[in-house]
Amino acid sequence: MKLQVIIGSTRPNRVTEKLAKWVAGEASLLADTSVELVDLADYQLPFLDEPMSPRYNPDRQINPEAGKWVSKLAEADAYVFVTPEYNHSISGVLKNALDYVTFELVKKPATVVGHGTVGGARAIMHLKEILSESQAAIIPKAVAFAGASQSIDDNGVLDPVVKAESYGPQGALTATLEELKWYSDALSEARSKT
Repeated sequence: MKLQVIIGSTRPNRVTEKLAKWVAGEASLLADTSVELVDLADYQLPFLDEPMSPRYNPDRQINPEAGKWVSKLAEADAYVFVTPEYNHSISGVLKNALDYVTFELVKKPATVVGHGTVGGARAIMHLKEILSESQAAIIPKAVAFAGASQSIDDNGVLDPVVKAESYGPQGALTATLEELKWYSDALSEARSKT
């Protein structure tokens, strides 16, 4: 599985980057998996200004920076979107980035790791709904991480006490990544037949 872990915030001193490093580190332990951190801060995307939906525009003139973004997404087999919760939803930069997507995620599994108030649960639900329009295969499991800013260091290392919690974020992430891998393997085989 070629997995992309998407950092869904561009704010300075963002917790999202630490959380994404933790996700990437754990995902790298999966068999037959390569992991790439993809940072929205590396793409200077303008607000979507195309005259019609990119998905339905046969004469699309994509912005070069947006072209790099969607080409990067197309390279992966599966996705973990790591998002903060801002005002009960996802960040504006993540929503804008997803507005450029056409068919890059079709029939590929995706999930969400959220953080913030109530573990980012509202952002997770919003993002799953937004991702469904991309025709990605949204897996049932996700991770809502309350207290991430106090539990993960700058290198993405989870506090050992938090890691040891029976029903904590470590167990939730492990189960989510295993499910994502299962879907990725199954869907990759199915896509190869069409």
